[in-house]
Amino acid sequence: MRKITIAIDGFSSTGKSTLAKQVAKYLGYVYVDTGAMYRAVTLFAMQNSLIDQFEFNKDELVNNLSKINLKFQFNPELGFAEMYLDDANVEKQIRSLEVSNYVSQVAEVSQVRTMLVKLQKQMGKNKGVVMDGRDIGTVVFPDAELKLFMTARADVRAQRRFDELSEKGQLVSYDRVLENVLQRDFIDTNREDSPLVKADDAIEIDNSELTREQQFQKVIDLVNSKL
Repeated sequence: MRKITIAIDGFSSTGKSTLAKQVAKYLGYVYVDTGAMYRAVTLFAMQNSLIDQFEFNKDELVNNLSKINLKFQFNPELGFAEMYLDDANVEKQIRSLEVSNYVSQVAEVSQVRTMLVKLQKQMGKNKGVVMDGRDIGTVVFPDAELKLFMTARADVRAQRRFDELSEKGQLVSYDRVLENVLQRDFIDTNREDSPLVKADDAIEIDNSELTREQQFQKVIDLVNSKL
């Protein structure tokens, strides 16, 4: 059976990664979480005091991009690959609200996007890949056979994110999470380099009222129509 490229774009906290993992596992495809890559670069910036609530030293980050070593390493117990930064597993650290607060600013930097898009293209050059992010169907794989654009109401997304963080033991307020969701929406859709937009040939899925199972079946039906 021929393999295809599946590009999943959309707003933050729409469950893109969860869906992509499900689909990749079902099809036996490689899953690439591009958001984790931007989060890892953000974590690097935080660890090296290049970004905080007062200042973002973009020039210094750009000067240090060559020092950043990113890789995905498959975890057989979880069934998907985890993000490593300089040989350290940073999967837990990059999912924090603090990283979420800064990641859209880091993703705005053209040099960061250029570096990561190059890596992403290499990862998916042989097809048989499910990749999620903000510009997969428009920039990374504009010729992907199946493009999905995920959306949901901001209040629904904030509640999902709040529940996820709370389950991990992070003490956050719903209002702060909602503020972060709205802020990221604004930055993602208004940045100059590769803003978040729906590709002309992408299929939009609003999952505000869908269960994970309903969403998964809907996407598998779309995949089968392409295969």
